[in-house]
Amino acid sequence: MRTRVHGWRWQRNPLRRRSDVVEAWTVLVVSVLLFVVVPLAGMAAGLRAYDQAGSLAATARAERHQVHARVVGEPPRRVSAVEGDRERPYRAQVRWAEPGKGTRTTWARVPTGTRTGDTVSVWLDARGRDVAPPPDDAAIVQHAVTVGVCAAGGAAAVVLLGCAVERRIALRHRMAEWEREWEHTGPKWTQPRA
Repeated sequence: MRTRVHGWRWQRNPLRRRSDVVEAWTVLVVSVLLFVVVPLAGMAAGLRAYDQAGSLAATARAERHQVHARVVGEPPRRVSAVEGDRERPYRAQVRWAEPGKGTRTTWARVPTGTRTGDTVSVWLDARGRDVAPPPDDAAIVQHAVTVGVCAAGGAAAVVLLGCAVERRIALRHRMAEWEREWEHTGPKWTQPRA
């Protein structure tokens, strides 16, 4: 029956080699890195991404404004059965009235299914060009979580890759230690006894 002694690499015994001690320390360091440092790195990257995305969204909100416009011109194309009800924006001509500037017309993205005469919300920049709406809070949080998870995954991959490299090096050193010891011990076992 085989028994396993936990922590044998930490205890003094005649079979323990220097490579065993290095491997024990490596397991400890890798555990701390994976369970403490990697999550902290992911959280730090996520919080930084949240702050940056929040400031970019605030800037975008300051540079863009939303108007309610009426769709004019040709009706949009029909939605095929394959596309279904998906919200696919397309370009249509819209018209709206701005206080002090009169009526304005431009091409803008409108949702699928919009007909001529419908009122849609359009985001415009300072020059009156159609732009994408600024990201909302859910998009900012989603971006921060994605960056945090990717950063944690990348850090974990680096740690595990380093662990694999260290294990290969430790195995090579262990085999060299065993070879040196066998050179010393082997002749005593393999020589014929008189």
